[in-house]
Amino acid sequence: MSVTQPRLVFHVLPPSHPCVAVEAALKLKGLDYEKVELQAGPHPDQMEELYGAGRRTVPGMLVDDEPVHGSNAILERLEQLAPEPSLYPAERAEAIRAAARWGDDELQDLGRRLPWGALHFRPEAMGTFAGGDPLDPPGTDFAMRYVRGSWKYHNITAVRLAEDLAGLPAKLDQVDAYVSDGIVAGDAPNAADLQIGATLSVLLTVGDVRRLIESRPAGQVARKWFDDRPGLVPAGAFPAGWVPTL
Repeated sequence: MSVTQPRLVFHVLPPSHPCVAVEAALKLKGLDYEKVELQAGPHPDQMEELYGAGRRTVPGMLVDDEPVHGSNAILERLEQLAPEPSLYPAERAEAIRAAARWGDDELQDLGRRLPWGALHFRPEAMGTFAGGDPLDPPGTDFAMRYVRGSWKYHNITAVRLAEDLAGLPAKLDQVDAYVSDGIVAGDAPNAADLQIGATLSVLLTVGDVRRLIESRPAGQVARKWFDDRPGLVPAGAFPAGWVPTL
């Protein structure tokens, strides 16, 4: 670590796509950091203790003793610490900030609800998210219990999933517009690329929506800066009629 860089302690959950976005920025900027992987379940209380009341989600980062919570806030703080390469190039900085905020506010939660929603119907597929095969019957029993807990934690309902799926094409249209306007999928990644691309890379693990993403420019954003994530819930998991047609 250089003498001028503060100590960075990065609190994550390994599957979290906002954490993946921030880690990509840390590596892009060449910053040294300590990554602390929290345990799902106890982590909300741990995060609140570290980052203050109401701040129960990952990611979080301690910059020396300064707590910075949330992926967009961390990306902005990293830009202050290491301005180059820039996550917000001057010629389109405000458009990138607006797109990154949209990715956080409008898209990010789909990367939680749609995979966990699909796993409710195909719980044996949880084994593939660890890089293995579909689970055997005892493993599937465990997965079913875990998925039920995740539905409760993320406030997932069948109605909400159906609404998420119905609204997905409009969100992908917005990503396509960002590509067309040159805000994302350029020669170098920016904050909007990382914020939006990390979520889309998770959605690619859901077979029912993967084909919707890959068939359009948004697929470039999903794959350009992020390797394929392990895991696949086979197409056909969601009930017939829930998934929009191409």
